[in-house]
Amino acid sequence: MSDVFVCEKKYKNYNFNNSPLATGEYEDCSFTNCDFSETNLSQIIFTNCEFRECNLSLVNLTQTSFKEVTFLNCKMLGLRFNDCNQFDLSFNYKNCQLNHSSYYKCDLQGISFNNCVLQDVDFTETNLTAAVFSDCDFANAHFEKTNLAKANFSTSYNYSLNPNINNIKKAKFSLPAVVGLLAMHDIVIEG
Repeated sequence: MSDVFVCEKKYKNYNFNNSPLATGEYEDCSFTNCDFSETNLSQIIFTNCEFRECNLSLVNLTQTSFKEVTFLNCKMLGLRFNDCNQFDLSFNYKNCQLNHSSYYKCDLQGISFNNCVLQDVDFTETNLTAAVFSDCDFANAHFEKTNLAKANFSTSYNYSLNPNINNIKKAKFSLPAVVGLLAMHDIVIEG
């Protein structure tokens, strides 16, 4: 069976648990209110696609390609983006839940997260140079050897990261959330 090529197709209200998405390449497609939860998207290529109000929780992303993909109002719990094909990996998020996901060693320069919940997300050794995090919740997110140079956290909150083991050169933070840079020192800040 050969891989499919699908261009400019609109998928709406599909349950891909009942009928899995065929392996192949999807270009300029939109997926609205679709349920992909716990399905296998391995080796599928998504180029310039949009996912809107979809459930992608616990999806298998082994060698999945995301090129210029947008996720809007999606539930994406427990995803391992580090399993994706890292070549040209690029996506943006708005109003998404990404709890318990991993971006370990991903190169995500210039990525944009807008109003996302990123609780318990692993950003270890991720390149987030010039990333924009607008109104994001980072409770229990893990940053270690992460490149956050020029990243913008100015409207985000609940982050705790160690400036001694992460590159935060020219990153933007704001009060009061900036105290998350001091959390590892176990000090009391009054004010």
